[in-house]
Amino acid sequence: MSDKRNDGGLANFNKRLKALGDAPDAMIDKILMRAAHRVALKQRAAAPEDTSDLKRSIAITAPGETTPPYSQPGGAHVAGKHEVIITAGNADVRYAHLVEHGTAETEAQPFFLNTFHEQRAKEQQNIKRQAMKVLRDVNAGKKIDV
Repeated sequence: MSDKRNDGGLANFNKRLKALGDAPDAMIDKILMRAAHRVALKQRAAAPEDTSDLKRSIAITAPGETTPPYSQPGGAHVAGKHEVIITAGNADVRYAHLVEHGTAETEAQPFFLNTFHEQRAKEQQNIKRQAMKVLRDVNAGKKIDV
C-alpha cells in the first residue's frame, strides 16, 4: 500500500508555477496596471476642466516606483509588490485635495474618491477574473504572455 496522498494536482501546479519564474508576478502587475488605467481614465473624466492641469496630474504609480511629490493622498510613497497607486496632484498642482473636499470659500468638486469607490467593486471582479485565468492557464500547462 502506498502512502502517497492525492493532492489534487497541487504538486504539479506548484512545479509549473515555479518553472515560470517571475512571469505570474509580471502578469498580476500587468492586470493591476490595466485596472488602474481604467479607474484613472474615469477620474480624469470626472475632474473639473478649468485649465486641465488637475486632470493631467492624475498619475498611476507601478509597483516599485515612487508617487509624485505633493500628490494626494499622502505625497511621495514607494509602491510595494503588487501595489498600484493612483494619485492626483504633483509639484505644480498642489490643490487636488482642495478641489476634492472644498474649502471655506469654494464648494467641493469630488472627482477622485467618488470615482474610485464607484469603480472599485467592478475592477476587483475584473482583477480576480483575470488572475484566475492566469492560474488556470498555468495549471493547464499553457504558456502565459507577459
